[in-house]
Amino acid sequence: MLEALTGTGLAASAGLNAYIPLLTMGVLARYTDTIDLPTGWDWLSNGWTLLILALLLAIEVVADKVPVVDHVNDVVQTVVRPTAGGLAFGAGSSSETVTVSDPGSFFGSHQWVPIAVGVVIALVVHGVKASSRPVVNATTAGFGAPVASTAEDIGSVVMSVLAILLPVLVLVGLLLMVLAGVWVVRRRRRKKALVATGAPRLGD
Repeated sequence: MLEALTGTGLAASAGLNAYIPLLTMGVLARYTDTIDLPTGWDWLSNGWTLLILALLLAIEVVADKVPVVDHVNDVVQTVVRPTAGGLAFGAGSSSETVTVSDPGSFFGSHQWVPIAVGVVIALVVHGVKASSRPVVNATTAGFGAPVASTAEDIGSVVMSVLAILLPVLVLVGLLLMVLAGVWVVRRRRRKKALVATGAPRLGD
């Protein structure tokens, strides 16, 4: 159960930022005893891999905070984030951590299952993120983009760390994401309803 929560937290984190969970696992595996990557996933802790992930993360952090550019970035990340989510779930759910000493044999014998699950989780989270950004930009004239992006980056870091150290708390993070998704849906419906009725929007 804990390994599933670990994988879920990492995949959800990838839905917000593709590189943070992979970089987190790689750094912790390379420099600490917090996580022990299984055979086949040790490339995540390779020095060159960490350097490439760090560079990609730097580009992502900047691009996601600029209005309009963030939308283009989200389109590109529609492929990248689910892929990263699959890798994060696959590696995380089969790793030994401070809370998981014996990863479940189910994931070990069905290696495609955690990757597929991770892809779906990351895609759903990415969809909520990508849908919320236009709402934030429209209601704040673009000034909310860097604030929202920073909050998402922090959320991704926190979710990644919790997934490895305290996977039970991943449930809290998932609940917050669900609430954010509900908020996005309601805001979009409200905006469409106002446009349909021709009613002036707040701030017009």
